[in-house]
Amino acid sequence: MEAFWISLAAIFVAELGDKSQLMAMTFATRFKIWPVLAGITIATTVVHLLSVAVGGLIGTALPTTAISVVAGVAFLGFAVWTLRGDELTEDESKKAQRTTRNALVAVTVAFFLSELGDKTMLATITLATQHGWVGTWIGSTVGMVAADALAILVGRLLGKHLPEKFIRYGAAAAFAVFGVVLLVEALVSMS
Repeated sequence: MEAFWISLAAIFVAELGDKSQLMAMTFATRFKIWPVLAGITIATTVVHLLSVAVGGLIGTALPTTAISVVAGVAFLGFAVWTLRGDELTEDESKKAQRTTRNALVAVTVAFFLSELGDKTMLATITLATQHGWVGTWIGSTVGMVAADALAILVGRLLGKHLPEKFIRYGAAAAFAVFGVVLLVEALVSMS
């Protein structure tokens, strides 16, 4: 359960202000909410399963202290990446707006492709090196879907974008805290 809760919180925070949320809002303005959420869920489930498989392999091949140091540095990098921001390109936005195919297929494919190599995928790999793969997989999937669902609902209810700077700074701070905690754990275990 610990892996589930840690992964849920970390990925939920990582997803705040991410381009995936902007894609979710864009798709939700064109399609019904349920096919959009189903597509996000399918894509996220597959991408995060691949992520925890990679993280599990790395986790068994490297010593725990080395993993903690690398994970801590990675999370500090995610904090910087988050501060830099992530925006939906004009081309991505146009694709989401003009898609007329089945909503479920369109959203699933778009989210799958956009998440490959994204910070949430890399964060899930990092988490899987530290925690059990099943809890990390389910927690990271639930965290990402919840964050995207929140973006859709808030975007629909308020008709505005989320305050991007506030969300970006909060998410970056959370990543920095995760990174510092992992580095401290590594230093303590080396003592």
